[in-house]
Amino acid sequence: MNLLALLVAFTAVAQPAEPPPLIPPATIDNSLEVAGESLSARENGSRLFVDVRINGKGPYNFLVDSGADRSVIGAALAQRLGLPQEDRVMLRSMAGSTEVSTVFIETLKLGASEIAAIKAPALPEKFLGAQGIIGIDALADQRLLLDFDAKTVIIQDSRQPVVGETGEIVVTARRRKGQLILTQVSVDGGTTYAVIDTGSEISLGNLAMLARIGRGRNAGRLQEIEMISVTGVPFTAKVAVLPELKLGGITLQNVQIAFTDAPPFELFGIDKRPALLLGTDLLSSFRRVSLDFRNRKVRFTLRRDGAVRR
Repeated sequence: MNLLALLVAFTAVAQPAEPPPLIPPATIDNSLEVAGESLSARENGSRLFVDVRINGKGPYNFLVDSGADRSVIGAALAQRLGLPQEDRVMLRSMAGSTEVSTVFIETLKLGASEIAAIKAPALPEKFLGAQGIIGIDALADQRLLLDFDAKTVIIQDSRQPVVGETGEIVVTARRRKGQLILTQVSVDGGTTYAVIDTGSEISLGNLAMLARIGRGRNAGRLQEIEMISVTGVPFTAKVAVLPELKLGGITLQNVQIAFTDAPPFELFGIDKRPALLLGTDLLSSFRRVSLDFRNRKVRFTLRRDGAVRR
């Protein structure tokens, strides 16, 4: 489990007032395509990893993580590259807050896109599951297309116009600290907030969601699993099944979710209401998923036969 939420220690986190701002409803869009260089991706479980270059050197194996505020580099790789030390920051992961060291990256190149001047936390690679993580700081002005069938990732500047293809469902999102939070998601007929998290192989729900599906009173009887955060600290979650989850115009049934009141729910301002972190176990049910961070759009592409793989 590699959902990562980072905050500099002195950064204040503003909580949204109730009720949240209204946003446009989900729409069907037949004119979507993300053009650009197609990067071959390696698949580990359901997550996709791509090659990046650091300060002109590489390639190195990084995980694409739309749930992480900031990019992260493996401590061993940072040492090997001789990256200069920066200040220490407070990292908020699934297991809580930890103070960690950061290093300075002059350039991070992902395909044709190059991001300059990144201050990245350096964490043990054995907990990252990769040599680093590409976070929101590197993706904020990009469109990102994850093709789970072709095992490719396409990156495009979001200021360029999109071109179309049929079979795509577009859901409008709002941004919270850069992450894309969907509001056109429902569970058992009730509105649900959902963060798109391509860095997590397991979809998570908070305890408010567990209570909604009527399992809160019986939480002690649910199967418990243990996961490891990116800092190496273990945490537990209880597993239950959502009878029905509607995502845009698609209905998924019997969706397995791990439930825990982890710090990122509070960080994103969705801890008091039913909420989900949608991991790649769910996202890979679709042929492709496109994320437009600047314009707050999330697009789900069905497989050519219209099926959703579960």
